Amino acid sequence: MSEVIEERLKKCQKLLKDKGLEAILITNLTNCYYLTGFSGSAATILITRERRIFITDSRYTLMAKAGIEGFDIIESRTPLRVVADLLETDRLDQLAFEDHVSFFYYQALQSAFSGITLLAQSGFVEELRLIKDDSEIRTIAKACSISDKAFIDALDFIKPGITTEQELANFLDFRMRQYGASGTSFDTIAASGFRSAMPHGRASDKVIGSGETLTMDFGCYYNHYVSDMTRTIHIGQVTDQEREIYGIVLAANEALIEKARAGMTFTDFDKVPRDLIAAAGYGSNFTHGIGHGIGLDIHENPFFGKSQKELQVGMVVTDEPGIYLDDKYGVRIEDDLVITEKGCQVLTLAPKELIVL
Repeated sequence: MSEVIEERLKKCQKLLKDKGLEAILITNLTNCYYLTGFSGSAATILITRERRIFITDSRYTLMAKAGIEGFDIIESRTPLRVVADLLETDRLDQLAFEDHVSFFYYQALQSAFSGITLLAQSGFVEELRLIKDDSEIRTIAKACSISDKAFIDALDFIKPGITTEQELANFLDFRMRQYGASGTSFDTIAASGFRSAMPHGRASDKVIGSGETLTMDFGCYYNHYVSDMTRTIHIGQVTDQEREIYGIVLAANEALIEKARAGMTFTDFDKVPRDLIAAAGYGSNFTHGIGHGIGLDIHENPFFGKSQKELQVGMVVTDEPGIYLDDKYGVRIEDDLVITEKGCQVLTLAPKELIVL
């Protein structure tokens, strides 16, 4: 068995004990992958202090037996019935479950486990996923390198007055696949001119014009892990105000890179770039959080705000300050950072100096 997977499972069973739980049912497919390496679409995991049970249907039995170790693998199309029988055999009278299940599934749990105390758990496996191991960091770094290369190529692809935002988004998506990505980690944002003032302005059929600001926010999946980066460039010319605002956002981005390290509170992580932007007179124009965790999901813990929780070694987070002037333009620069004991490592290495095409 992979030593990495075994270590995760040991931590999972320890967390189960620490929380005073007898058993947990895991059905989120991303969490199932994290604990087993299984990437099929039918998976139910039961973990007790003594047992590790993996249940799937006949489509995936061979795949599971070939790729999963350390679990008893059971083929069934009625996994809740299997779990109920196991709980009865082990004389367990409580079952924890992930709280993001649908209401319909919760009703199925109530029906299947009559007489069993059901305990909803928020972020049980996600708590384990918070700290990335070396293999995860290497994989995220590879995903970031794919995004970096696609951005460089996009600079040659853009033809002012001809290329549309959607054509640019399609180019980035396809180019990342050409470099080894399995897909995009979210819908690519390509927003030009007044649309760049929309922090999440999805690509449209608008033509990218000369004299405009262009924001590209995109990322990819590589071996199940994501990248997430943003670069803003200018087309044709730059006004003094645009140059000033770009410099402020870049300074905010780099100030956080300089300060980020293990032990820093979530509040301070958000505060460093926000204070710099506010001091420049644009505090009300920075309208979103400074960043979030990334990993198997594009948005995962930690999320930053007013919290005295602290950054830990091995967290992978985004640094994405921005300034947005309604109906005019916006600037955002985003990097992916690995938190270390003495600072951070930047994984997104595409150029950040002011680029004018």
